[in-house]
Amino acid sequence: PITAIPDMIEFLERLSEENNIPIASFGHAGDGNIHVNIMADASDEEQYRRATSLVREIFKETLRLGGSISGEHGVGLSKADYIEMEIHNNELDLMRGIKRLFDHKMLLNPGKVFP
Repeated sequence: PITAIPDMIEFLERLSEENNIPIASFGHAGDGNIHVNIMADASDEEQYRRATSLVREIFKETLRLGGSISGEHGVGLSKADYIEMEIHNNELDLMRGIKRLFDHKMLLNPGKVFP
């Protein structure tokens, strides 16, 4: 939500400082949509491990503030492992059922979010 942007920015700044990892945030303040990029060095295994753990923390705070992890672009593969944080298993089962209804041979977009 637009009203939660300042709280989220403060959270991201604090998280960045506490973990000594730059976090860039930008987006569409007018609709409450923030894109977050954790600027970790993938060649530094320790930093990359810490950065990866920050993703779940950022999503938890996003949901606590009333936001969504999917934002404007949907879930996609990069967020598929976190979808259960926002969408209940019953709802996911319903989505899988709808996919099977229209794609009973599972030919469309194989191996993606709903395998």
